[in-house]
Amino acid sequence: MIYLDTHVLEDVCQRSLRLLSKEARRLLNRETEYRISPMVLLELEYLNEIGRIRLGARDVLTRLGPLIGLRVCDRPFQDVALQAASESWTRDPFDRIIVAQARLAKAVLVTRDGNILANYNRAVG
Repeated sequence: MIYLDTHVLEDVCQRSLRLLSKEARRLLNRETEYRISPMVLLELEYLNEIGRIRLGARDVLTRLGPLIGLRVCDRPFQDVALQAASESWTRDPFDRIIVAQARLAKAVLVTRDGNILANYNRAVG
């Protein structure tokens, strides 16, 4: 199982993975289970509202869910919030929760975020 960060999910939706490393692309091509944090959905919606991306969260999930087996992580929010509280390397609440969910699952997180790559040892970009 691999978790996807917001911008990677956007890349997958646009079928453009050229900004990812060969290792990240290899992992994405090999994996069959993809998860995202609910925070990714919220961040996608914000990006859509300000015009930075074309599709909203529901559209992305509707499109990619059946296509690649994308599911939203359903781990209890209390567990995620407690883990996120210990992610003190960032003040970004999106990144804290996205990383917390991947960390609790002991999963790889594919991201292009340099701060996440530097602070989460299972992040691949």
